[in-house]
Amino acid sequence: MEYEVQKHLHYGGIPSFNAYPVTRELKNVDIAVMGVPFDSGVTNRPGARLGPRAIRNMSQLACCFSYPWNYKISEKANIIDYGDVGYYVGPKTTEVMLEETHDHAKKILDAGCKLLTLGGDHTIPYGMVRAASEKYGRLALLHFDSHQDSTPSTDGNVSHANFAYDLQAEGCIDPKHSAQVFIRTEMTECGYHIFYAQEAVFMDMETLAEKIKAVIGDMPVYLTFDIDALDPSAAPGTGTPVIGGPSAAQVRKLLYLLKGIHVVAADLVEVLPAYDQSEITALAAAAIAQDLMYLMD
Repeated sequence: MEYEVQKHLHYGGIPSFNAYPVTRELKNVDIAVMGVPFDSGVTNRPGARLGPRAIRNMSQLACCFSYPWNYKISEKANIIDYGDVGYYVGPKTTEVMLEETHDHAKKILDAGCKLLTLGGDHTIPYGMVRAASEKYGRLALLHFDSHQDSTPSTDGNVSHANFAYDLQAEGCIDPKHSAQVFIRTEMTECGYHIFYAQEAVFMDMETLAEKIKAVIGDMPVYLTFDIDALDPSAAPGTGTPVIGGPSAAQVRKLLYLLKGIHVVAADLVEVLPAYDQSEITALAAAAIAQDLMYLMD
Protein backbone atom coordinates (compact mmCIF):
# COMPACT_ATOMS: atom_id res chain seq x y z
CA MET A 1 0.00 0.00 0.00
CA GLU A 2 1.28 3.49 -0.87
CA TYR A 3 0.65 6.40 1.48
CA GLU A 4 0.35 10.05 0.43
CA VAL A 5 3.00 11.12 2.94
CA GLN A 6 5.65 8.93 1.28
CA LYS A 7 6.09 11.33 -1.67
CA HIS A 8 7.44 13.91 0.80
CA LEU A 9 9.97 11.52 2.38
CA HIS A 10 12.82 12.31 0.02
CA TYR A 11 15.29 9.90 1.60
CA GLY A 12 13.39 6.83 0.39
CA GLY A 13 13.08 5.17 -2.98
CA ILE A 14 15.28 5.05 -6.08
CA PRO A 15 16.63 8.54 -6.88
CA SER A 16 15.57 9.04 -10.46
CA PHE A 17 15.05 12.68 -11.39
CA ASN A 18 12.05 13.83 -9.33
CA ALA A 19 11.04 10.15 -9.03
CA TYR A 20 10.04 10.04 -12.70
CA PRO A 21 9.90 6.50 -14.13
CA VAL A 22 13.22 5.12 -15.37
CA THR A 23 12.67 3.84 -18.89
CA ARG A 24 13.85 4.14 -22.48
CA GLU A 25 10.37 3.71 -23.88
CA LEU A 26 9.70 7.00 -25.68
CA LYS A 27 6.16 6.56 -26.90
CA ASN A 28 3.99 9.48 -25.76
CA VAL A 29 6.89 10.99 -23.79
CA ASP A 30 7.16 14.79 -23.77
CA ILE A 31 10.48 15.29 -21.96
CA ALA A 32 13.32 12.83 -21.35
CA VAL A 33 15.98 13.45 -18.70
CA MET A 34 19.35 11.92 -19.65
CA GLY A 35 22.51 11.77 -17.56
CA VAL A 36 26.06 11.98 -18.93
CA PRO A 37 28.52 11.19 -16.09
CA PHE A 38 31.61 12.38 -17.98
CA ASP A 39 34.39 14.70 -16.82
CA SER A 40 37.40 13.84 -18.99
CA GLY A 41 37.29 17.31 -20.55
CA VAL A 42 37.93 19.34 -17.40
CA THR A 43 40.89 21.69 -17.15
CA ASN A 44 40.74 22.21 -13.38
CA ARG A 45 39.01 20.12 -10.70
CA PRO A 46 37.71 16.67 -11.75
CA GLY A 47 34.61 15.02 -10.29
CA ALA A 48 31.67 16.32 -12.34
CA ARG A 49 31.07 12.73 -13.47
CA LEU A 50 29.21 12.39 -10.17
CA GLY A 51 27.01 15.40 -10.98
CA PRO A 52 24.03 13.57 -12.53
CA ARG A 53 23.67 11.36 -9.48
CA ALA A 54 23.86 14.32 -7.08
CA ILE A 55 21.32 16.33 -9.08
CA ARG A 56 18.90 13.43 -9.26
CA ASN A 57 19.22 12.86 -5.52
CA MET A 58 18.42 16.49 -4.66
CA SER A 59 15.70 16.77 -7.30
CA GLN A 60 13.27 14.85 -5.12
CA LEU A 61 13.49 17.69 -2.60
CA ALA A 62 13.93 20.61 -5.01
CA CYS A 63 11.23 19.60 -7.47
CA CYS A 64 8.40 18.44 -5.24
CA PHE A 65 6.86 21.93 -5.45
CA SER A 66 6.20 23.98 -8.56
CA TYR A 67 7.04 27.46 -7.21
CA PRO A 68 7.43 29.98 -8.87
CA TRP A 69 5.52 28.35 -11.75
CA ASN A 70 1.74 28.28 -11.41
CA TYR A 71 1.33 24.62 -12.34
CA LYS A 72 3.13 21.32 -11.83
CA ILE A 73 4.89 20.36 -15.03
CA SER A 74 4.28 16.66 -14.37
CA GLU A 75 0.53 17.34 -14.64
CA LYS A 76 0.93 18.66 -18.19
CA ALA A 77 3.92 16.72 -19.54
CA ASN A 78 4.81 13.03 -19.55
CA ILE A 79 8.40 12.98 -18.24
CA ILE A 80 10.82 10.07 -17.91
CA ASP A 81 14.33 9.52 -16.63
CA TYR A 82 16.18 7.91 -19.55
CA GLY A 83 19.18 6.93 -17.42
CA ASP A 84 22.86 7.54 -18.16
CA VAL A 85 24.83 7.35 -21.39
CA GLY A 86 28.30 8.29 -22.57
CA TYR A 87 30.43 6.92 -19.76
CA TYR A 88 33.52 4.83 -20.48
CA VAL A 89 37.14 4.42 -19.40
CA GLY A 90 40.32 4.35 -21.45
CA PRO A 91 41.72 6.22 -24.45
CA LYS A 92 38.35 6.28 -26.25
CA THR A 93 36.45 7.86 -23.35
CA THR A 94 35.69 11.14 -25.12
CA GLU A 95 34.99 9.43 -28.45
CA VAL A 96 32.47 7.10 -26.82
CA MET A 97 30.78 10.03 -25.03
CA LEU A 98 30.44 12.06 -28.23
CA GLU A 99 29.04 9.11 -30.17
CA GLU A 100 26.62 7.87 -27.52
CA THR A 101 25.25 11.30 -26.60
CA HIS A 102 24.57 12.08 -30.25
CA ASP A 103 22.93 8.73 -30.98
CA HIS A 104 20.70 8.75 -27.90
CA ALA A 105 19.81 12.43 -28.30
CA LYS A 106 18.85 11.77 -31.92
CA LYS A 107 16.66 8.86 -30.87
CA ILE A 108 14.93 10.98 -28.22
CA LEU A 109 14.43 14.04 -30.41
CA ASP A 110 13.29 12.02 -33.43
CA ALA A 111 10.63 10.43 -31.19
CA GLY A 112 9.16 13.91 -30.71
CA CYS A 113 10.48 14.40 -27.18
CA LYS A 114 12.29 17.37 -25.69
CA LEU A 115 15.60 16.53 -24.00
CA LEU A 116 17.15 17.66 -20.72
CA THR A 117 20.68 16.39 -20.15
CA LEU A 118 22.49 16.36 -16.79
CA GLY A 119 26.29 16.53 -16.83
CA GLY A 120 29.05 15.94 -16.43
CA ASP A 121 31.43 18.62 -17.62
CA HIS A 122 30.81 21.17 -20.36
CA THR A 123 32.28 18.98 -23.09
CA ILE A 124 28.98 17.13 -23.32
CA PRO A 125 26.85 19.51 -25.49
CA TYR A 126 28.47 18.40 -28.77
CA GLY A 127 26.32 15.32 -29.26
CA MET A 128 23.03 16.88 -28.21
CA VAL A 129 23.53 20.09 -30.20
CA ARG A 130 24.46 18.14 -33.33
CA ALA A 131 21.40 15.92 -32.97
CA ALA A 132 19.11 18.91 -32.34
CA SER A 133 20.54 20.75 -35.34
CA GLU A 134 19.94 17.73 -37.55
CA LYS A 135 16.27 17.86 -36.55
CA TYR A 136 15.60 21.59 -36.28
CA GLY A 137 18.27 23.24 -38.44
CA ARG A 138 20.53 26.00 -37.13
CA LEU A 139 19.94 26.70 -33.48
CA ALA A 140 20.12 29.69 -31.21
CA LEU A 141 22.44 28.88 -28.31
CA LEU A 142 21.46 30.34 -24.94
CA HIS A 143 24.53 29.80 -22.81
CA PHE A 144 24.64 30.57 -19.08
CA ASP A 145 28.19 30.42 -17.78
CA SER A 146 31.02 32.33 -16.18
CA HIS A 147 33.25 31.23 -19.09
CA GLN A 148 32.71 31.67 -22.82
CA ASP A 149 33.99 28.15 -23.65
CA SER A 150 34.92 29.52 -27.07
CA THR A 151 38.51 28.38 -27.51
CA PRO A 152 38.85 26.46 -30.81
CA SER A 153 39.71 22.79 -30.35
CA THR A 154 42.81 21.44 -32.04
CA ASP A 155 43.14 18.20 -33.99
CA GLY A 156 39.79 16.95 -32.73
CA ASN A 157 40.88 17.08 -29.09
CA VAL A 158 37.95 18.65 -27.27
CA SER A 159 37.53 19.86 -23.71
CA HIS A 160 34.94 21.84 -21.78
CA ALA A 161 36.45 25.04 -23.19
CA ASN A 162 35.66 24.41 -26.87
CA PHE A 163 32.03 23.64 -27.65
CA ALA A 164 30.76 27.20 -28.11
CA TYR A 165 33.37 27.90 -30.79
CA ASP A 166 33.35 24.51 -32.50
CA LEU A 167 29.59 24.12 -32.85
CA GLN A 168 29.09 27.51 -34.46
CA ALA A 169 32.04 26.79 -36.77
CA GLU A 170 30.31 23.54 -37.79
CA GLY A 171 27.15 25.48 -38.61
CA CYS A 172 24.94 23.95 -35.89
CA ILE A 173 24.57 27.29 -34.11
CA ASP A 174 23.70 30.72 -35.47
CA PRO A 175 25.83 33.08 -33.34
CA LYS A 176 23.87 36.17 -34.45
CA HIS A 177 20.84 34.80 -32.60
CA SER A 178 22.77 33.36 -29.65
CA ALA A 179 23.60 34.79 -26.24
CA GLN A 180 26.13 34.05 -23.51
CA VAL A 181 24.96 35.31 -20.13
CA PHE A 182 26.78 36.17 -16.86
CA ILE A 183 30.21 35.81 -18.51
CA ARG A 184 33.32 36.67 -16.44
CA THR A 185 36.10 35.74 -18.89
CA GLU A 186 37.43 36.90 -22.23
CA MET A 187 38.09 34.26 -24.88
CA THR A 188 37.77 33.97 -28.65
CA GLU A 189 35.06 36.19 -30.11
CA CYS A 190 32.85 34.24 -32.50
CA GLY A 191 29.80 36.41 -32.97
CA TYR A 192 27.74 35.69 -29.87
CA HIS A 193 25.91 38.44 -27.99
CA ILE A 194 27.69 38.51 -24.62
CA PHE A 195 26.01 39.76 -21.45
CA TYR A 196 28.91 40.18 -19.05
CA ALA A 197 28.20 39.63 -15.36
CA GLN A 198 29.51 43.06 -14.38
CA GLU A 199 26.47 44.57 -16.11
CA ALA A 200 23.98 41.69 -16.12
CA VAL A 201 23.87 41.03 -12.36
CA PHE A 202 22.92 44.67 -11.76
CA MET A 203 20.13 44.76 -14.36
CA ASP A 204 16.49 44.18 -13.60
CA MET A 205 15.91 40.60 -14.68
CA GLU A 206 12.93 41.84 -16.71
CA THR A 207 15.28 44.05 -18.75
CA LEU A 208 17.81 41.26 -19.21
CA ALA A 209 15.10 38.81 -20.26
CA GLU A 210 13.79 41.20 -22.90
CA LYS A 211 17.31 41.75 -24.27
CA ILE A 212 17.89 37.99 -24.51
CA LYS A 213 14.51 37.41 -26.19
CA ALA A 214 15.31 40.13 -28.73
CA VAL A 215 18.53 38.31 -29.67
CA ILE A 216 16.94 34.87 -29.95
CA GLY A 217 13.70 35.79 -31.66
CA ASP A 218 11.70 32.75 -32.72
CA MET A 219 14.70 30.48 -33.38
CA PRO A 220 14.77 26.93 -31.97
CA VAL A 221 16.92 27.17 -28.84
CA TYR A 222 19.49 24.88 -27.29
CA LEU A 223 19.95 26.08 -23.70
CA THR A 224 23.13 25.10 -21.87
CA PHE A 225 23.52 26.00 -18.20
CA ASP A 226 26.90 25.72 -16.47
CA ILE A 227 26.29 25.81 -12.71
CA ASP A 228 29.35 28.07 -12.37
CA ALA A 229 27.22 30.81 -13.94
CA LEU A 230 26.05 31.24 -10.35
CA ASP A 231 28.28 33.03 -7.90
CA PRO A 232 30.37 30.53 -5.87
CA SER A 233 28.49 31.63 -2.75
CA ALA A 234 25.43 29.96 -4.30
CA ALA A 235 27.23 27.08 -6.07
CA PRO A 236 30.61 26.20 -4.52
CA GLY A 237 30.51 22.64 -5.86
CA THR A 238 31.92 23.21 -9.31
CA GLY A 239 35.21 22.73 -11.09
CA THR A 240 36.18 26.25 -12.16
CA PRO A 241 34.41 28.79 -9.92
CA VAL A 242 34.57 32.53 -10.70
CA ILE A 243 33.35 35.19 -8.29
CA GLY A 244 30.98 37.96 -9.27
CA GLY A 245 28.04 35.97 -10.58
CA PRO A 246 24.31 36.13 -9.91
CA SER A 247 22.39 34.60 -7.04
CA ALA A 248 20.18 31.56 -7.50
CA ALA A 249 17.15 33.82 -7.00
CA GLN A 250 18.22 36.12 -9.85
CA VAL A 251 18.78 33.20 -12.21
CA ARG A 252 15.46 31.56 -11.40
CA LYS A 253 13.60 34.82 -11.95
CA LEU A 254 15.37 35.30 -15.28
CA LEU A 255 14.46 31.79 -16.43
CA TYR A 256 10.85 32.36 -15.36
CA LEU A 257 10.77 35.54 -17.45
CA LEU A 258 12.17 33.71 -20.49
CA LYS A 259 9.05 31.58 -20.78
CA GLY A 260 7.93 31.62 -24.41
CA ILE A 261 11.29 31.05 -26.10
CA HIS A 262 11.38 27.87 -28.19
CA VAL A 263 13.67 25.57 -26.18
CA VAL A 264 14.00 22.20 -27.92
CA ALA A 265 16.77 20.76 -25.73
CA ALA A 266 18.86 21.82 -22.76
CA ASP A 267 21.61 20.69 -20.45
CA LEU A 268 22.87 21.51 -16.97
CA VAL A 269 26.54 20.80 -16.30
CA GLU A 270 29.60 21.11 -14.05
CA VAL A 271 28.11 20.10 -10.67
CA LEU A 272 31.00 18.71 -8.64
CA PRO A 273 29.70 17.07 -5.44
CA ALA A 274 33.11 16.69 -3.76
CA TYR A 275 33.41 20.49 -3.45
CA ASP A 276 29.77 21.11 -2.52
CA GLN A 277 28.71 22.45 0.87
CA SER A 278 25.55 20.98 2.43
CA GLU A 279 24.52 20.00 -1.14
CA ILE A 280 23.53 23.59 -1.98
CA THR A 281 25.02 23.33 -5.49
CA ALA A 282 23.13 20.13 -6.28
CA LEU A 283 19.97 21.66 -4.81
CA ALA A 284 20.30 24.76 -7.02
CA ALA A 285 21.08 22.58 -10.03
CA ALA A 286 18.01 20.40 -9.51
CA ALA A 287 15.70 23.40 -9.17
CA ILE A 288 17.20 25.09 -12.24
CA ALA A 289 16.96 21.83 -14.19
CA GLN A 290 13.23 21.74 -13.49
CA ASP A 291 12.98 25.39 -14.60
CA LEU A 292 14.56 24.37 -17.90
CA MET A 293 11.82 21.78 -18.36
CA TYR A 294 9.19 24.49 -17.88
CA LEU A 295 10.84 26.38 -20.74
CA MET A 296 10.39 23.28 -22.91
CA ASP A 297 6.72 22.84 -22.05
